[in-house]
This record gives sequence, structure tokens and C-alpha cells, in this order.
Amino acid sequence: MDSSSAAGDETQANDASGDAPSLLTAGFVLAWCANFLHSMALHSYVHLAGFLEGLHMTEIWIGVVIGTMSLVAIAARPGIGWTMDRQGRRNVILVGGILNVISALCYLWVDAFGPWLFLVRVIHGVAQAAVFSGMFTYAADVVPAARRAQGIALFGISGMLPLSLAGLIGDWVLVDGDYTFFFELTAAYAFGALLLTLPLAESHAPEVDAKPVSYLETARAPSLVPLWFIGTVYAAALSGYFVFLKTYLEQTEIGSVGLFFTTYAWAAILLRILAGRLPERFGYKRVLFPAILAAAAGLVLVAYTSVPWQLGLAGVLCGVGHGYTFP
Repeated sequence: MDSSSAAGDETQANDASGDAPSLLTAGFVLAWCANFLHSMALHSYVHLAGFLEGLHMTEIWIGVVIGTMSLVAIAARPGIGWTMDRQGRRNVILVGGILNVISALCYLWVDAFGPWLFLVRVIHGVAQAAVFSGMFTYAADVVPAARRAQGIALFGISGMLPLSLAGLIGDWVLVDGDYTFFFELTAAYAFGALLLTLPLAESHAPEVDAKPVSYLETARAPSLVPLWFIGTVYAAALSGYFVFLKTYLEQTEIGSVGLFFTTYAWAAILLRILAGRLPERFGYKRVLFPAILAAAAGLVLVAYTSVPWQLGLAGVLCGVGHGYTFP
């Protein structure tokens, strides 16, 4: 009997006996901590628009520069997925971690709009694609199949909590507008995450002789088309406040990035902790639709908010939407 059959029999036995398999394995906890620090580095960049504005860039070019990283990350993911299947998850995570440290340090030498800035964003995009594709694939490998939605939701807390902490710490670090220590801090987060990934055991045997499956063949799979659509439009909505909330709040003076993302993150975290099993209990679609509506309501409220408490409420609604939509 192969290992996958044994794992399936064990899961069925656990389900039959009423004992849910444990989520908190050593690999899960170590990966959770590493992803937390990587996310601290990533989510600190909700403040990047302020740095770019200081380089006398218009909001159009700010969007282009920030979007460059996202475009590179998207383009790199098919190759990264192929590499993970054939070289293992751990190798991709380690290479991504090294690039994450390098890219954070490179921002220290950005002092003008130009090719060097775009090169840094390209490196950063490859790093983020490798790190987060690798970390979440690793988590999916080590989470028991019977508790996968709950397990991924709990693992996602390691990325949600930094939304609050990184935003608040960024508010404090950047009170005088000096980004030097800010970039050093993001490099320290990334380096700490890299150290935590060193002891990770490989979670997937490399498929050296596996027949390659093309990216387009996967993309055209009928079962994935709705997910491609929902994921794309939802991510497009998210990008609005991740990219431009900093400059919007500086202009309107109705609150801070830290306030919005703290309420956002804690709404998602509490939802996943207190009600993380609802998708398995009531069905994914029954939970998904209200979550997307909550996120949409939060975005509308951001547009019309005039006082800080409304900004906080918008963060709660967006966080509730995020808390269920992604897992």
C-alpha cells in the first residue's frame, strides 16, 4: 500500500471514530511562523506609495511601479509551480526567501524614479511569488485532507495578522517620513523568515518523471474557470486599497493605514478562529457569497467615509469578506 492510500485510510478511520486529525504538527507550526515573518515584510509595503510619492511620482506611475511587482509575480507562478513539483517545495521557499531579503535591502539604494526601481520591483515580484506559492503549497501538503479548508484558513492567519501589525508599526516608524529604517526593518523580517525555513522538511516527493502539464491546459480546465474569474476580480478589488489607501488617507486625513488594516485583519482572524469550520459544515458556496458581499460593502464605505470610525467599520467588512473568500 502506498503512502497516499495509507493516509486516506487513516483519515477515514479518524472520521469514523469522530477524532479529527491534528492540524498543529511541527511542520505546520514552523511554516506558520515563517509565513508570519515573510508577511510582515510584504504587508509593510502598504506604505510604499508614500515613499514613491516622495520621489515626485504621480499616482498613475505609483500604480505602474507597484503593479510591476504583481505582474512579475503572476508571470512567475506557472514556472514556480512546475519547479515545486519537480524540485520540491523547500528549495523554492529557500530561494524565494533569499530573494526576499535581497529585494528589501535593494530599496535602500532607490533614490529616484528609473530602471533601478523597476529592477528592484521585478526581484521583489519573483521573491513574493516563490515564497507565498511555496508556503501555501507546503501548508496544503501538511494539513489533513479532512480539515483542509479550516487548516488553510488558520494558516492564513499568519498572513492576516501582519496586515495589522505591519501597518501599525509602519505608522510609527514613518512618523518622520524617513524610509531608511523602514526598509531595514522589512529586510530583518525577511531574514528571520529565511532562518525559520531552514529546518523545514520537504513535504512532497519530487515528480522527476511526471508528464508536464501546460499552463494553458490547466487554465482551460472547466472546473477552474469560475475560480479564475472570481479570484481575478476579487484580487482587482483588493489591489485598490492595498496600493492607494496610503495616499488617499494622506489627502483626506480621516484615519490611518494602521487603523484600517488592524480592523481588517482582526475581523478576518476572529472569523477564522471562531467560525473556521462553517465552510465544511454549511457548504463553501453558502459561505462564499455573503463574504464577497461584505467585502464589496466595505469598499463602498471606504469611498464615502468621513470619520475614523467609519474607516474602521469598512476595515471590518473587508476583513470579514477576506476571512472566508480566500480559503
